[in-house]
Amino acid sequence: MDIASGFWRARALFSAVELGLFTHLAEGPATQEEIERSLGLHPSAAADFLDALVSLGLLDREDGRYANSAAAARYLDRTKDAYVGGFFTFMSYALYPAWGRLTGLLRSGSRQEGQDDFGDWYKDLDQVRGFMDAMDSVSAPVTEELARRFDWSAYSTFADLGGARGNLTGHLVRAHPHLRGTTFDVPAIKPLFEEHAARLGVADKVAFQGGDFRTDPLPEADVLIFGHVLHDWDDATRALLVGRATTPCAGGALLIYEELLDDDRRGPARSLLMSLNMRLVRSGGSEYTAAESRVWLEAAGFTDITVEELTATERLIVARKK
Repeated sequence: MDIASGFWRARALFSAVELGLFTHLAEGPATQEEIERSLGLHPSAAADFLDALVSLGLLDREDGRYANSAAAARYLDRTKDAYVGGFFTFMSYALYPAWGRLTGLLRSGSRQEGQDDFGDWYKDLDQVRGFMDAMDSVSAPVTEELARRFDWSAYSTFADLGGARGNLTGHLVRAHPHLRGTTFDVPAIKPLFEEHAARLGVADKVAFQGGDFRTDPLPEADVLIFGHVLHDWDDATRALLVGRATTPCAGGALLIYEELLDDDRRGPARSLLMSLNMRLVRSGGSEYTAAESRVWLEAAGFTDITVEELTATERLIVARKK
């Protein structure tokens, strides 16, 4: 029953984000009546809604006043850099309906939502900008940990392959001023990259290179990065991409971060469900194991391969050639 009612929790969170509840409470604790007036809530349901969020650990309540929990204050206030609510909004309007068609995926083996041709999708830059906001928000913890935990001191250049509008690139050069970074992605993203680089104040330290990383020359850099990229593709394309990432980073490192599956495929449960999610929205997409990645990496000539926890959900693969 707990599993079956899991969507109740998700929907309560999504609605709270949609209403701007956590951003409103960032200004200070408020009573139920004050929240109703500010957010336009009907009294008949507001009490159950707010108290349910308390029981889920998203809100605190003391002396009749509601306040953000520590986690909500950090991640659900849209004025904070660590805000992940943009991704929850994307989940609410795109992924939540797609999961209603899971049985269709299981019967047909075909994706149930979205499109495989990134070129067509990128024609609507306003749509893409909203999606980038969502992706950047959910990747914020990964960006923070990658900047902090990987030893960048031995390197001067890096390239984020499939790096979208350059959020990771921008934050890495801000955290490590000696670095210069390149974002590689489809040419249509360049205006969004330039816009975002200017917003981050790093336009003089970053560059954009457009192309198809399956066929076009990759940037030459000490470190190459595939972040949340390989899970978009089938095994043959993953092997191709890893194989193409060897020459530019000779003497350096290849970094891959993803929600990896355990080698015995018994968990993590979230990553296995994420793999189903990828199959719902991408033909050939899925999560994979560290053991599977070693096959592609060793075939490409990498001999020094390590895997470590990066965040609560992400793992980092570091591959080098000795």
